[in-house]
Amino acid sequence: MPNRLAHEPSLYLRQHRDNPVAWWPWGPEAFAEAQATDKPVLVSVGYSSCHWCHVMARESFEQPWIADLMNQHFVCIKVDREERPEVDKLMMDAVQMIQGHGGWPLNCFCLPDGRPFFGGTYFPPEDRGQGQVPWPQLVMRVADFYHRNKAELAANADAIAQNLTHLTRAPDADGTAPTPADLLGAGRRLCEQHDDQHGGFGGAPKFPSPSSLDLLLALRGTAASEADRPFATRLDAVLTVTLGAMARGGLYDQVGGGFHRYCVDRDWTVPHFEKMLYDNAQLLGTYAEAWARYRDPLYARVVAETVDWLEREMVTTDGLLAASLDADTNHHEGLTYVWKAPEVAEVLGPEALDFAQVYGLSDRGNFEGANIPKLGGKVADRDRLAGARAKLLARRNLRPQPGRDDKALLGWNALATRGLARAAWIFGRRDWHALAAKLEATLWRRCVSGAEGAWELRAVVHGETTAVAATLTDYAWLAEAELALAATAAWAGGSPERHTARAEGLLTAARQRFGDPHEIGHFLVEAARTDLAVRQKDWFDNAVPAGNSSLLHGFTGLLALTGDAVWSRELSDLAQAYGGVSRNVPHGAAHALAALVQHATGVATLKTTPKADLEALRVALCGDDRTAPHRRPFRPVFLQPNTPTDGFQLCVGTTCLPAVATPAAVAERL
Repeated sequence: MPNRLAHEPSLYLRQHRDNPVAWWPWGPEAFAEAQATDKPVLVSVGYSSCHWCHVMARESFEQPWIADLMNQHFVCIKVDREERPEVDKLMMDAVQMIQGHGGWPLNCFCLPDGRPFFGGTYFPPEDRGQGQVPWPQLVMRVADFYHRNKAELAANADAIAQNLTHLTRAPDADGTAPTPADLLGAGRRLCEQHDDQHGGFGGAPKFPSPSSLDLLLALRGTAASEADRPFATRLDAVLTVTLGAMARGGLYDQVGGGFHRYCVDRDWTVPHFEKMLYDNAQLLGTYAEAWARYRDPLYARVVAETVDWLEREMVTTDGLLAASLDADTNHHEGLTYVWKAPEVAEVLGPEALDFAQVYGLSDRGNFEGANIPKLGGKVADRDRLAGARAKLLARRNLRPQPGRDDKALLGWNALATRGLARAAWIFGRRDWHALAAKLEATLWRRCVSGAEGAWELRAVVHGETTAVAATLTDYAWLAEAELALAATAAWAGGSPERHTARAEGLLTAARQRFGDPHEIGHFLVEAARTDLAVRQKDWFDNAVPAGNSSLLHGFTGLLALTGDAVWSRELSDLAQAYGGVSRNVPHGAAHALAALVQHATGVATLKTTPKADLEALRVALCGDDRTAPHRRPFRPVFLQPNTPTDGFQLCVGTTCLPAVATPAAVAERL
């Protein structure tokens, strides 16, 4: 018989509806039950495309005898981390504090009032000799300890809550904003962590880290780094090695486009096969800006193919983009994506040998006897084999496919809107800009309510229903998307004023709903939330930018566009949270530091006449396929049409230069 999750809109929760575990969804009813029955609470967090979440479900949650233990001793709550990131953060921070590491599946044990006291990630169903406590044994130990030592557990929960509250304070903040020297130093420290042989930062597993790459790209475009030739050369090496390695390796789907979540090895061969919207949304902009600087044709192919993949496989009936594709197909990780040599030969015929040589295929394979294609040849070889890749994709589409989570997340769609708008301007693709504008319009229609100046956002779209309150990141990311559209809307025939006004309204609402009147920074959730043991602030970027990091981008953009002193004050106040971080853990707040680099360099706006040739301007500023690399630093510009000026007037920061007559002259001045 299905449990309480049967009618939940979340795909991840519905995946557990037939478990014999008596799961509850997150909500006051579950905690009321725990308090009425004097049972501790198990909060189990995961997401629909998570391989190890599926494994633990099959091994433990689907087993009646294990479920009986869980039901007897706990009130069990299942949480979709993508739907409730604030719950995930609370439980994850607690588990990382307890264990020193985290991940998914995430299993956190709490008192009946929701305060965490113990937890971990994956647990096997039996002792496998790897030092992991079997799940049934752990369940019994925790339940027994709860009833025998409530006072001790309460004290432990209090200590964890106090530590989590302490973490809401800006880490390493010393009351100073990063100086230009600090920002350059942050880039140097990131470069020190670079794997010069294989690309990426640190050892395995390897993640794409778009925020760190964006920071390095922003630094590479500064006058200071141009003057510091050894550092500029180092930035070029780090960026091109990593971007090339990711685009050539198994992280990138060489046949169908789009990036997987991460790779388990140092040389980017074997991915963890789920595809997440947030990774691809961010990497679109990263690769587009890298192409604008380096003119590597591989970057252009990656951007175009990733957009094609989004349009082909990720658009939902809502008109928004789905959250993810599963890592597993029929309970086998990567089954859809890997190739055995005989099948490639069958599909490609005489082309098979050429394809195998360019993409490193062999009879032995590089993953469980099969092949994950990796590009070893030149981009010209890749282009020559476009038809072969199309044939393989057509064959692959006949295979069983990974499940798609049709949950449309406001924040992740906002990140995609931002990435598409950036890429559209750089590559001159008005169709991509139209897709970005369509996503933005749908988000406003489906997720935004209330009067202007008091907008309320809903975080998730599940068909026609959602009751999930938006977090700070939803407001901040949507504001970033609005500013990305505002920058180039005039070129695409849109209204920059409308997007600017929306960004201003969103950030005004964010300040009111999430601001802290006593200390630096903004909370992740509103003060009215009573279901969380601690109201936290999110300071560090992970796979996605932290809300406070994103706010800095919004404040810098609005300051440049409006000149309003309120945004100058907000920017100055929030920047003081990042002085110590820039010197000690720059990778943890790279998105924030990139905004501060842009502000220090001067955000550029360009006033134009109504009849200005904006496409000629775009080519002058962004280049085209015939433009040599390093001709000039790429910098984003906010276009401000219909302003009373002759020709083009460039303003950088608070300084406006005399107008010039041609796009080429604008490019030289920029």
